[in-house]
Amino acid sequence: MAVDYAVIIVYLAGMLAMGWWGMRRAKSKSEFLVAGRRLGPWMYSGTMAAIVLGGASTIGGVGLGYQYGLSGAWMVFTIGLGLLALSVFFSARIARLKVYTVSEMLDLRYGGRAGIISGVVMWAYTLMLAVTSTIAYATIFDVLFDLNRTVAIILGGAIVVAYSTLGGMWSITLTDMVQFVVKTIGVLLLLLPIAVIKAGGFSEMKAKLPTEYFDPLGIGGETIFTYVLIYTFGMLIGQDIWQRVFTARSDRTARWGGTVAGTYCLVYAIAGAVIGTAAKVMYPKLPSADAAFATIVKDELPVGVRGLVLAAALAAVMSTSSGALIACATVANNDIWSRLRGVVSRGGEASGEAHDEVKGNRVFILVMGVGVIAIAIALNNVVEALTVAYNLLVGGLLVPILGGLLWRRGTAAGALAAVSVGGVAVIGLMATYGILANEPVYYGLLASLAVYVIVSLATKPTDAAVLAAWRERLAGRGADDPAPAEEPVAT
Repeated sequence: MAVDYAVIIVYLAGMLAMGWWGMRRAKSKSEFLVAGRRLGPWMYSGTMAAIVLGGASTIGGVGLGYQYGLSGAWMVFTIGLGLLALSVFFSARIARLKVYTVSEMLDLRYGGRAGIISGVVMWAYTLMLAVTSTIAYATIFDVLFDLNRTVAIILGGAIVVAYSTLGGMWSITLTDMVQFVVKTIGVLLLLLPIAVIKAGGFSEMKAKLPTEYFDPLGIGGETIFTYVLIYTFGMLIGQDIWQRVFTARSDRTARWGGTVAGTYCLVYAIAGAVIGTAAKVMYPKLPSADAAFATIVKDELPVGVRGLVLAAALAAVMSTSSGALIACATVANNDIWSRLRGVVSRGGEASGEAHDEVKGNRVFILVMGVGVIAIAIALNNVVEALTVAYNLLVGGLLVPILGGLLWRRGTAAGALAAVSVGGVAVIGLMATYGILANEPVYYGLLASLAVYVIVSLATKPTDAAVLAAWRERLAGRGADDPAPAEEPVAT
């Protein structure tokens, strides 16, 4: 394993080096939080694909393939569909707003009264997303170095917190590009063909497995519908995803770069399912489906290649973890702490108070990072935590966000009611039906939609001046931190 260890150590050292390099670039709030809004199409595509394809998409995607066959691709496939929908229909508008958070968008649209409640919900979602990503380090480092769970979480989490705190979004973008390349080589170009060959090819796989393993809908229609509801719609409104949209150099970059990233996700989904199906042929009686990825890597790959593929798994976890961490810290600082202090900045560098915003955001990333590591060590049930996060996100925020983008008649009162009723309904229904049940997000979303429409129609329309300012921002005018000229590094 010496060669494999060397590959991993070089990779981790490179992540820290890029964090140090990013620190030299992040001299303003815009540079630190959204990479100066200057990413070109190739870098934007790579970093967007990196953040949405995390440990769940890699290790979990292979596990679903092991359990269900080709239909196990649906979870990651719906993530790709969500990214495609976001890129084609909404990303250009989002990029032109020149804001930093989803809550700032809600404030602009509804007149400044919807942000803090939505900020708390979004913070809870991004926190749990960062926690669940951090827990995944335990699995990978256990395979690599036989470390116990706590040490593995601290080691992986500390590296991500370090480079994220140093350089903010610039560091995360640069590391994500490396992670994207590593994942592409490790999973698509190496593990996929090797797994299929070791399993005897597709003909042998079909001969040894039940026919339902090759049924595209074998995982079940209700499961697919739930994936669409949670992951496809979750892609449309998550702060971690929107913050990457804010980095685009132009609305054209956001649209086409995101479309490329979404298409890549669809390919990645199928690859994971095929690898899992091949693992089922080779190891039909694994104790856990999620062990399929680590088992096939350890037992079937040659020295050096094994290290690269494990680095790819580590890259998948790190990209999601760092993206969720900076999103969590941005929401905590901009949408909660700044409002409690009475300082609200809507898109510009000035916040109404003379203080170092880059330093302040660094402190928040560090504090949130330490908190994430501590919660990850204490938490046991990852699936339940992630389910709670996505249920709250979709049940509480989907309707007011999409309503604000698509329906002129939506009001601040309707948005606040939708967030409150949707969130409370989801929590109450999870207590009744169980955290992993489908009903909480179904009924919570319906309740949020009904309340949003009824309250919006029953209250006074949004002030004309607010809507006029909103339209100006949607058109790309009125923001006070326009994107700077393009630079070679961001192409």
